[in-house]
Amino acid sequence: MFHHSRSRCGETARALLKDHRGRILQVDGYQGYDSLADPAFTKRPWEIAYCWVHWRRRFVEFSRTTPSPICDTVLERIATLYRIEATVRGQSPERRLKVRRALSAPIVATLRPWLEAQLERLPSGSDLARHINYALKRWTGLTRFLADGRIEMDTNPVENAIRPVPLTRKHALFAGNDDGDWTWARCASLIGTTKLNGIDPEAYLAATLRRLLGGNMKSDIDDLMPWAFAG
Repeated sequence: MFHHSRSRCGETARALLKDHRGRILQVDGYQGYDSLADPAFTKRPWEIAYCWVHWRRRFVEFSRTTPSPICDTVLERIATLYRIEATVRGQSPERRLKVRRALSAPIVATLRPWLEAQLERLPSGSDLARHINYALKRWTGLTRFLADGRIEMDTNPVENAIRPVPLTRKHALFAGNDDGDWTWARCASLIGTTKLNGIDPEAYLAATLRRLLGGNMKSDIDDLMPWAFAG
């Protein structure tokens, strides 16, 4: 679902998810999401799962200008975790969890003390120290995938789903006000849902518009949902 808001603050996220029944939320490291896991802000705190790609990206960008054995080691260990993930991608949560506990958990278990040891060697205000602390402050959320086979290591599926929206922003001239943004969000949500259901968006939209023009009753709206589309 795509949602329009003028603000990225935590209040926006809390209002959007207050009636949601899920209890695991996978996000990047943006601080606006932190309150969703804080009992002081919500009666039903979420379990936050953070994204390894967002953390990894910090070391990739740092190493482009400054060679660092620390960066090389972090990137190699993360790469090893992703190679393990590749062997169970698309398999059942139970299978993924079993492999993660056997192969990934030992790697993660040694990574944290190694990171803490590197901090003792680095100036506290250095970029590398900040990148390491970014992970240590979010360690529970970063490692939550080791306890639940449903959780991904990153937010890449969501990143891929939203990429067409910013890429076409300059062409979407109708989204010049709140009403236009809401329309944009609804259209993006509908098209995204067709893709999740393996349906060609153009074919779905054409057929659905024909049915609406033909006088489809509002009471039969469920028949127009993407997951009910027969092609």
